[in-house]
Amino acid sequence: MPSAFHLAFNVTDLDQARAFYGGVLGCTEGRSTDTWVDFDFFGHQISLHLGTPFATADTGHVGAHMVPMPHFGAILLLPAWKALAERLSAAGTAFVLPPQVRFEGEPGEQWTMFFRDPFGNPIEIKGFRSVEAIYAA
Repeated sequence: MPSAFHLAFNVTDLDQARAFYGGVLGCTEGRSTDTWVDFDFFGHQISLHLGTPFATADTGHVGAHMVPMPHFGAILLLPAWKALAERLSAAGTAFVLPPQVRFEGEPGEQWTMFFRDPFGNPIEIKGFRSVEAIYAA
């Protein structure tokens, strides 16, 4: 089995979390109780617990943009990234940073988008043409 990452964080409503993570993002739901729910977040486990979401601030300087910190996300191959960008756009997602390419034509060329879940938790999804390009320098 390849290594999988686990992240647990707070949300304020599990039904709303299910609608967003399961419905909009298309993540498969795993185990749950009355106070938390697990999702398969693009091959990694996230656990959403009832509580106060973590504080964030737009302090991450990426190119000409300031992005929310801390944030989490996933890396997808470009076809899956484009499909998710279309699904998020169709769902009326308010993007912090809309779907776009950066470092075009350079090593590490990548597509990115930033958005927040319904609880304010910031998420970045990156897209690459190949796995080898992820760490290209």
